Amino acid sequence: MNAPARETVLVVDDTPVNLTLMAQVLNKHYRVQVAASGAKALEIAGRSLPDLIVLDVMMPGIDGHAVCRQLKADARTRDVPVIFLTALNRPEDESAAFDAGGADFVSKPFNPATLLARVRTQLALKQAQDRLRARNTELSREVVALRDTTLFVMIGLAEFRDADTGNHIVRTQEYVRALAQWLATLPGAQGDLTADTIDAMARAAPLHDIGKVAIPDAILLKPGKLSPEEWAVMKTHASAGGDLLRRAIDRLGGDADPLLMYGEQIARHHHEKWDGSGYPDGLAGEAIPLAARLMAVADVYDALISRRPYKEPMSHATAMQFIREGAGQHFDPQGVAALEACAERFQAIAQQWHD
Repeated sequence: MNAPARETVLVVDDTPVNLTLMAQVLNKHYRVQVAASGAKALEIAGRSLPDLIVLDVMMPGIDGHAVCRQLKADARTRDVPVIFLTALNRPEDESAAFDAGGADFVSKPFNPATLLARVRTQLALKQAQDRLRARNTELSREVVALRDTTLFVMIGLAEFRDADTGNHIVRTQEYVRALAQWLATLPGAQGDLTADTIDAMARAAPLHDIGKVAIPDAILLKPGKLSPEEWAVMKTHASAGGDLLRRAIDRLGGDADPLLMYGEQIARHHHEKWDGSGYPDGLAGEAIPLAARLMAVADVYDALISRRPYKEPMSHATAMQFIREGAGQHFDPQGVAALEACAERFQAIAQQWHD
């Protein structure tokens, strides 16, 4: 069985005698790298990440404090512990070292046993922190997997009861993503459209019709045209879906995923209209959440181009013209502009996920 690889300690000092002495103390236990300047230390650390750095303060060019600050500002080297080893020994010198990001402080001349003990301690702490980070990463993946599984089940409930769904939820998810990504390129992008926000909006899009679980089968599955009374019941799916997700958000409190927030907005408000004539709350203009405005464009476009028992599919061009004519009435004009810009992408999505 191979012995575990020795940990690497980078020793930084502008005095060759000090480098030799520290290397002699440490190399019985660790793999030692040496640097005679701050610039060289940064080069070595950037090229081959050490496990720990022993760092002098007073050096020509870049001093130890500046080196440490640069290391801590770089995501790759941020977690490497730094022990300052310096002839400076005033209380304010220690404070300056810790303020720069140092993990420990040892004064020169140093006791070899003390230096070894400090190095061992900091390496043990780093190993524990690495294990904790790895465990947190694993837990985060598990939480995401659980969230995705729960979302899949929730969407599955709505799909199971709606024979017309097909790949509609996948297509509309990707339509929403495309629209939001295009809007994010505009100056003063709406709704703080970061990559994470766009992903949450898109992943929430399949929840838009989750409220249909509350609609009786006789109405939801009716093959023909709904009566006015039946249509009134069908329209309640928007508020029912919003209420369902709101209860989940309230139950989770501060732990609620942004996906649920966007899901609530989309489920409740994707049938609102820009001119205020939609339902369930009669919101108008920018009072309608952006995610719901994008969902309205995506949902209607997909409904128009899809075959249903009660209608033939429209062509892409006809669907585009229908939505174009609804700009400023049914649809957010900027959402329609996004659709125009993403028209080819919409066609590709429709083709990839056709029923």
